[in-house]
Amino acid sequence: MTPTTNNSNHSRNNKKYNIGSDSVNPLSHPFCDRSPFAALDILMLILVLGALGFLIIPYVNIIYRETIEILPLVFDVIQEVISDAPIAYVVGVVAAFSGVIATIAAWEILEVKSRKCGKPNCKGLRKAVEFDIQLESEECVKYLSTGGTSSDNDVKPLELGQDHKELEAELKKMAPVNGRTVLIFRAPCGCPAGRLEVRGAKRIRRIKK
Repeated sequence: MTPTTNNSNHSRNNKKYNIGSDSVNPLSHPFCDRSPFAALDILMLILVLGALGFLIIPYVNIIYRETIEILPLVFDVIQEVISDAPIAYVVGVVAAFSGVIATIAAWEILEVKSRKCGKPNCKGLRKAVEFDIQLESEECVKYLSTGGTSSDNDVKPLELGQDHKELEAELKKMAPVNGRTVLIFRAPCGCPAGRLEVRGAKRIRRIKK
């Protein structure tokens, strides 16, 4: 092998090593090449915050001093006014506080009533979960079919168009053996708006001879 070929192979190996070392070295990443600019940005931020503090601190001191001078005068005036008719002012404060509480309670009650859809047992939620998936076992299905009550049984069936079959296939995979999967879409108030039932795989029971 000639010296030229050895030199060329050596240079190729050096290039491969350099490429590998660059890929391993975190400082070779393009993002790390911009680290001096990040340090400069941090330095500028510190300088700006220092300048703002230098400008704001005198005003904070002035406000603090004025507050210390004014507060005793305000307390003296309030004490003189209350001392003339203390019972009336105490009753007024209690009445104002009670009025605020009553207003907030009335607002909440009216808001809950406005969110209700009119159906019985409507909870009037702000924003309920859009859908609910229920996995019902064989015993649960038998109980519901023999007179068990459920508020979601009277909901109209759900039709999804083209995606109906795909959704049924996915729900069937989730259903227990001899059970079913129930997908219930709910309105914002929490009441069921649509229902989709998918039966699971059936297991044939062997009759013992």
